[in-house]
Amino acid sequence: MRPFEYIAPSSAQEAIALLAENGENARLLAGGTDLIVDLKHNPGNTSLLVDVSSVPEFRGIEETSEGVRIGSMTTFGEIMASPLFQQKMPAVVDGAHTIGAVQTRNLGTMGGNFVTCVPSADSVPSVMVLDATVTVVGPDGSRQMPVEDFFVAPRKTALESGELLESIFIPKASLGKPSAFLKHGLRKGQALALVNGAAALWLDKDGKIVEPRLALGAVAPVPLRAVKAEAFLAGKEASDEVIDEAAEIAVSEARPIDDFRASAKYRRQIIKVFTQRVLKESVRIARES
Repeated sequence: MRPFEYIAPSSAQEAIALLAENGENARLLAGGTDLIVDLKHNPGNTSLLVDVSSVPEFRGIEETSEGVRIGSMTTFGEIMASPLFQQKMPAVVDGAHTIGAVQTRNLGTMGGNFVTCVPSADSVPSVMVLDATVTVVGPDGSRQMPVEDFFVAPRKTALESGELLESIFIPKASLGKPSAFLKHGLRKGQALALVNGAAALWLDKDGKIVEPRLALGAVAPVPLRAVKAEAFLAGKEASDEVIDEAAEIAVSEARPIDDFRASAKYRRQIIKVFTQRVLKESVRIARES
């Protein structure tokens, strides 16, 4: 691999300025678990690496009166070790645990997993079902959007020229919400997902489903919310029959493909099974809480 110039900016604004100054010649370095592989195979015009892993605005897990802010450079190891996540967002911990090997989890960041924007990103479904939003910063200031709007196409996000992902935010109303995450790959570990998925919901005093959320990965060009299945579930009893029908609806919303890892037919079967399982697990947690 050829040599690159390396700069570690001390602030978000400095990083934004470096990107504006160097254009296509600059690439952002976070954990490096995806970027270094890309550079080995296709360095393109890259001559500068801008290391944002220590930028203060992009670091840390912070609970406020409004919710939890996750700096984009937060590693999966930090998420897994966080008592806050373990207690109030265990499905996010479960998603982090499935990413690569321990070395990858200790270097890889949630922001990097988002920005790489592959359909199978394992960190996405478990925060998507908690109504998470993202904040991006750029030359024109900052802006926010729902997580599901951040993903546009494979390897393409809603980031505009010169913008950076600053943080992911989970609202207070979603903390402690019963949720579950599952992943299926060709191996038990260190494998891309053939299908991954998460669900979150509340149960009211009559046992009816309230505010259901269902997200799926590796089943469409981008991670998706199964909004038709969610709408079907809302206000219904959490019965096996209702969950089975919601799973059929989720299958109809997905757009899986045939590739060398699995057929679309096989993926549809996994979508159905996983939807049933994550919903039933969320219901179980809700009934016991």
